[in-house]
Amino acid sequence: MSERLHGEYKVPGGKLVAVDLAVVDDHLADIRVSGDFFLNPDEALEVIDRALGGLHAATPPAELAARIDDDLTRAGADGLISLPVTMVGFDTHAIAMAVRRALGRSTSWADHTFTYLDPGILEPAEHAALDEVLSRELAAGRRGPTLRFWQWENPAVIIGSFQSLSNEVDTDAAERLGVQVVRRVSGGGAMFMEAGNCITFSLVVPDTLVDGMSYEASYAFLDEWVLAALAEVGVAAHYAGLNDIASPVGKLAGAAQKRFVGGAVLHHVTMAYDIDADKMLQVLRIGREKLSDKGTKSANKRVDPVRSQTRLPRQQVIASFLETFRGRYQTEHGWLTADELAKARELARTKFLDPTWTARVP
Repeated sequence: MSERLHGEYKVPGGKLVAVDLAVVDDHLADIRVSGDFFLNPDEALEVIDRALGGLHAATPPAELAARIDDDLTRAGADGLISLPVTMVGFDTHAIAMAVRRALGRSTSWADHTFTYLDPGILEPAEHAALDEVLSRELAAGRRGPTLRFWQWENPAVIIGSFQSLSNEVDTDAAERLGVQVVRRVSGGGAMFMEAGNCITFSLVVPDTLVDGMSYEASYAFLDEWVLAALAEVGVAAHYAGLNDIASPVGKLAGAAQKRFVGGAVLHHVTMAYDIDADKMLQVLRIGREKLSDKGTKSANKRVDPVRSQTRLPRQQVIASFLETFRGRYQTEHGWLTADELAKARELARTKFLDPTWTARVP
């Protein structure tokens, strides 16, 4: 008799879905779906149980959900159940996720122990390089999931992997003001970073944690704890669009992701703490257009949604964020290895400080 496998998936804001199943010759068998959800008609549960039988254990989540949808529609057309089928607190995607977790192909936060890293002050290019190094270390199985906050001294503009250098940055102004330009490996927009003016963190996780999620869903999923952390310091925040975190007074932060071959996901967020808007407008071309629409033209103006809403020092906000993360997920303190730091510094030198990489999209 094949071993019985059990998986659970809690729908965000919804109900718990559990699946018990067996695998026979790499195919799903004897599936039983249960949970505290609501389903009508009752007979639909039996159709759901039968729907996944015989599918290969490697079937992607979207195909699992589609199979259930198809079988429910077919059962209704054949008069085996009444239509429409009503699912409250869950859906076919949730069932698919529970199946994937039973098979060990999808994981939850509770399945991982995160290492908090504090490498201290690094050059902005070294931070960008360290993101890639830690991601590749996880993909290679040499390092587990990590969280770290950036600390730096020298000002920089960190542009997205696919942004045009000339469209985004006034390089003459950047050179005049001593602002380094670094291109990161993830997509998204430009980040203007002076010491103490923003809060940036990098989270490296296995792709099993976001298994079956769209890019949009994975952004919100990986930043769910950030909204809770902001609430702890008095900021009511919500996700806006694909990758922005906003509050009632406007945008707070932007997120970016990079997925690596081998199964690592790099997810990082930059949050405006107290930015010198005048200097940013001199360096960022796109920033001029965005902020001029908001009337931010004076050198006396600052972009400070986190500072102004929390009234807390930046390091206190970071400490509170870390406490929130630790309170939700199993976390241990760790350190970079000498090899990881050496790899990051070498990669910064050979890639992230290389003008060819910086201007790869001119």
